[in-house]
Amino acid sequence: MVDRKIKAVILAAGVGSRIKPLTDNCPKSLLKINGKTILEMMISHIQTCGISEVVFVLGYLQDQIKNYVKTQFPDLVVHFITNEKYEVTNTGYSLMLTKNFVLDSTFIKFDADVVFDINILKSLIASEYDNCLCIDKNINLDAEEIKVIIRDKNRVVKASKTVKPLDAVGESIGIEKISSEAAQALFSELELMMKDEQYYQEYYEAVYERLIEKDVPFHALDISGLKWTEIDTQEDFMMAENIFSQSA
Repeated sequence: MVDRKIKAVILAAGVGSRIKPLTDNCPKSLLKINGKTILEMMISHIQTCGISEVVFVLGYLQDQIKNYVKTQFPDLVVHFITNEKYEVTNTGYSLMLTKNFVLDSTFIKFDADVVFDINILKSLIASEYDNCLCIDKNINLDAEEIKVIIRDKNRVVKASKTVKPLDAVGESIGIEKISSEAAQALFSELELMMKDEQYYQEYYEAVYERLIEKDVPFHALDISGLKWTEIDTQEDFMMAENIFSQSA
């Protein structure tokens, strides 16, 4: 059983503009891959791994997500937070809004558009690392990916889109574990950043990098070989249907 204090954070505020028209009337997390919504697969994995409390950050078409979660997962302890500025902010701002719900807890953060094998989550929970990014090393890296540089003993040095592909060990897939100790520093840093609108479009990795510079340890968990995909485009959507076509 997982430590009961571990919570899940799902960032689901975005419009999903790159996959339009599929998201014109449907939030991206409610798109169906082989008959199951992205959110259904994600929450089922979360519950199977023993996590019962989930914090959602919502924005675009949020009522659809609220109604879906309440109907499909009535036993889940849920907290819905609205990012009122979802059209002009990014994932860093959304993560900041979860402070009051997870500040004293270890939590696992999910991007709401990631479809993944449950063994990724099991490995992350079981990992000895307190603060941990799931990394796929078997991937072609380009400008869009969050690319990760590590040093000895899997210690993360950099994690951003600006990292040169040749310098990177792999891609961060959008699922991380953050310890309760690091959470304190993380939210302090996020609140400081978001006082200035110039940081509104920053991804949450920017705050991880700030903590890394202050010697807060982050490590890479190699999940290479396990199935996952992030769904940003219609091409990604079709790839997900392919990758998970044999899944139960």
